Amino acid sequence: MTRTEPAPPAERDAQDRGEATPSVQAAQTRGPLKVAIVSPYGYPHPGGVNEHVRHTYEAMRRLGHDVWIITSKYGKERIDEGRVIRLGTGFAFPANGSMGRVTLGWRFKEQARQLLAEHRFDVLHFHEPLVPFLSPTVLDQSQTINVATFHAFGGFSPSYWVGKRFAGQLASKLHGRIAVSGAARHFISRYFPGDYRIIPNGVDLDRFADAEPFDEWRDGTINILFVGRFEERKGLIHLLKAYHRLRKRHVDARLLVVGSGPKAREYRRYVGLRQIRDVEFLGRVSDDAKARFFASADIFCAPATGQESFGIVLLEAMAAGVPIVASDIHGYKQVVQRGVQGLLVEPRNHRALAAALYTLANDPDLRHRMGEAGRARAPEYSWDRVTQQIVDYYHEVRERALA
Repeated sequence: MTRTEPAPPAERDAQDRGEATPSVQAAQTRGPLKVAIVSPYGYPHPGGVNEHVRHTYEAMRRLGHDVWIITSKYGKERIDEGRVIRLGTGFAFPANGSMGRVTLGWRFKEQARQLLAEHRFDVLHFHEPLVPFLSPTVLDQSQTINVATFHAFGGFSPSYWVGKRFAGQLASKLHGRIAVSGAARHFISRYFPGDYRIIPNGVDLDRFADAEPFDEWRDGTINILFVGRFEERKGLIHLLKAYHRLRKRHVDARLLVVGSGPKAREYRRYVGLRQIRDVEFLGRVSDDAKARFFASADIFCAPATGQESFGIVLLEAMAAGVPIVASDIHGYKQVVQRGVQGLLVEPRNHRALAAALYTLANDPDLRHRMGEAGRARAPEYSWDRVTQQIVDYYHEVRERALA
């Protein structure tokens, strides 16, 4: 068991959702909490869940809470000091059209029991609490208040269908349940019915609002940006086909592709065989560089095919003031308002995608209006607001459990 320190540092109004949330004033009178955030995904390995963990960790500490992260070892990535506690070793495997994680280790139960007895946390906050075996082990040994956030969305899940027969007792130990969207709530409720509070993902407003564009990409050519993993469900192949159609219509555009993944060779080969011009494969980039690519973009495109519960990249585009073309899927249309911050098109339809990109590429006024609408909406999802809502929920759940 080793310890390291994490890297340094939307809510919508509850009334709008018809849900009760304790006031910020009430939360401030309740005092600081000692919280452990449990991630089964080998924090800080890149991914949406670990981004959520990092930002809420930082925001809770700014609010004065004593916060730790419990996670697994994974690969060679490490942070150097203090508040990350590692149990077991994580391994990757294909799941839900992406890559899942499983954590294995000796003496799991004993280590978890010792850890929890030593720290006496007020709240354990599990992200995807049923991902084997780190989260279920810690949850099984917990004697405190347990809260879980569910991020996933998809069709029928054989693992959940089988798991519900064995994990029902574990799920009953959860005092509070959060879903990042209505889509995520609908998905998990099929297997583990219960009351779920919707608290969305957030965005680092300052990073994306204040980023400087790259001078080399601001040459008058329309920049279309993609950010995501190179896997089928992210839909990059459909964007490449759509962009190919744009080039045939003599649109002066450039495609900036940020990311990596198992289909990288296939996508590069597709571009090379068709001699599609001005497709820039930029690989994985730092958070600061990613923000600068958003600042350099004229259009952001998210062509995912489905199984997306939310779409953090959409928030990043909105915070940067970039208009969006995205697939009309459950997890996306709860973030982007149709025709306001962007255009939504049928997934897997590269012709519709090309038509939407063509519309925005040829209408600078529409790009400006949609970009400003996104910039105005993004503060609803600031990490400080999201985290305050989570902390309010902790207090609400604790008061209910201890009453």
